[in-house]
Amino acid sequence: MKTTHEIRDDVLSVLTAIAPEVEADEIRDDALLRDQVDLDSMDWLNFLLGIHKRLDVEIPEADYQRLRTLADVVGYVEAHAGS
Repeated sequence: MKTTHEIRDDVLSVLTAIAPEVEADEIRDDALLRDQVDLDSMDWLNFLLGIHKRLDVEIPEADYQRLRTLADVVGYVEAHAGS
């Protein structure tokens, strides 16, 4: 099982693949991701799909609105990894 830090690094790696202009070390855990990074709805969908592919975590559309901050995404991955 990956550590929280490893999951966070993987999530940021997916994010920077979608938005290469993003400086991963400047992303705050508690601030709204879409306020910190200029992602349109298609980029956001690609980000969530990238998390699914990289971390093997299924994210149903009903859960999308719960994933607002980096901490939300990391916590979601931790809670659903291997399920």
